[in-house]
Amino acid sequence: MLQTLKNAWKTQELRTKLLFTLLIVILYRLGSCIPVPFVDSAQMAGVINTSFNYAVQLVAGDAFSTATLFALSVSPYITASIIIQLLTVAIPALERLAKEGEEGKKKINVITRIVTMALAAITAFGYTTLLVSNKVVTYMQNYTYSTAKGWTYSALAGKELAGKSVDMKFFGATGSDLFYFIVIIACYCAGAALVMWLAEKINEHGIGNGISIILFANIVARIPNTILNLYSMIASAKGVTNIIISIVWSVLIVALLLGLSYLVVWFTDSERRIPVQYAKRVVGRKMYGGQSSNLPLKLNMAGVMPVIFANSIVSIPGTLATIWPNVNWISGLANNYFNYTKPLYVLLSIILLFAFAYFYIMISFNPVEVANNIRNNGGAVPGIRPGRPTSDYIKKILNRITFIGAIFLCIVSEIPKVVVAIFETIKEIAATQVETGAVINAIVNFYKAGSTSFLTVAFAGTSVLIVVGVILETVRQLEAQLTMRNYKGFLD
Repeated sequence: MLQTLKNAWKTQELRTKLLFTLLIVILYRLGSCIPVPFVDSAQMAGVINTSFNYAVQLVAGDAFSTATLFALSVSPYITASIIIQLLTVAIPALERLAKEGEEGKKKINVITRIVTMALAAITAFGYTTLLVSNKVVTYMQNYTYSTAKGWTYSALAGKELAGKSVDMKFFGATGSDLFYFIVIIACYCAGAALVMWLAEKINEHGIGNGISIILFANIVARIPNTILNLYSMIASAKGVTNIIISIVWSVLIVALLLGLSYLVVWFTDSERRIPVQYAKRVVGRKMYGGQSSNLPLKLNMAGVMPVIFANSIVSIPGTLATIWPNVNWISGLANNYFNYTKPLYVLLSIILLFAFAYFYIMISFNPVEVANNIRNNGGAVPGIRPGRPTSDYIKKILNRITFIGAIFLCIVSEIPKVVVAIFETIKEIAATQVETGAVINAIVNFYKAGSTSFLTVAFAGTSVLIVVGVILETVRQLEAQLTMRNYKGFLD
């Protein structure tokens, strides 16, 4: 991999693409630090701390927890892409556009952008409501809400107004405060549009997939915070036993991340090779063909996209509960069923992973076209007739390896959540009983002490899968670019 990067850096065109991608990532990170007018980012950091919000932050990044300009990140763009891809199969008009080549692709991209902005407006509206309900909007600090008196002026509004009731007409704001809402919502919509534009520019002029690169930047930016959490867990431990347990747990987390990285690299490089035999043919005085080749099919052909799509969908209830915390049925649904420690959350994640794995393969790989190309070049799979039988055979192999790849994705992304769910179940059992055993009490105390690091473990598989997958995909694209330029010895 390092040799590939070194050879790519020596190429003027590839060096330009790498620098362009790096520039886009830097611009994105700068945008994630730009505050939005009338929003107290420091206070917002203390609001976003629940478990289902961690799943949202995995996609949206730390900008979500600080309410900065790119708080919505690529979430609207990912959701819009999923919707349009699903509708492409269901709606004939979109299916025809998808088959029209480059022009059809441009029209579909325009539709995706429109849907993205519609979703961004809805999400920004709800997110602004979240800011108001938690008094993160600066002018809302002048108001206080209670079930007995309703909205009243707080002491910050001045002694003359303190305790007097106020009529809130617009999402917790008076009519004169409508301007603040419009500005905040416009800023978040503009941020979502800018992130979408940055992702598309990476696709056009950079290296790698734009959405994946931005998600990669979000996860990598959280690494220092994770290291600080592990250090604080060790530093805050009291007693020799607790210190040893904290150190052992930190070492286990690092070992888990390294082990998952190795597993992801090994499985991603694994492939199922279908043998192809090309017939001999005489052209003029020369004989061509007669060679044996193979058709390589990656076991994890879908890459990280099913994980990204599944996490985006399954985190919707948690996002809604974050946006509207005062709606009891939404909060109850998110906490009781769509929390990452609940069986329904894990089960739905697994179902969506399988569904998106097969769907992604269906739209990205056409067995009929591959079979026709093999036949047109005088090739055939040994023991299989050319044409329809070959495409059916490739489809059967593809379904099998897609199933194996989906199982791998489930193991890497869901098993850590199951482990943390077991600890959470033990904690709930201990809370409902007056007296519990010493072992259960020790486990509960250990879980409480390292709750933040346990939350990191729950999503460690997903994070590692995205990070390693993006790195491998980017390196693979660099190798393909170098191959086209016939750089001698770059594979040595």
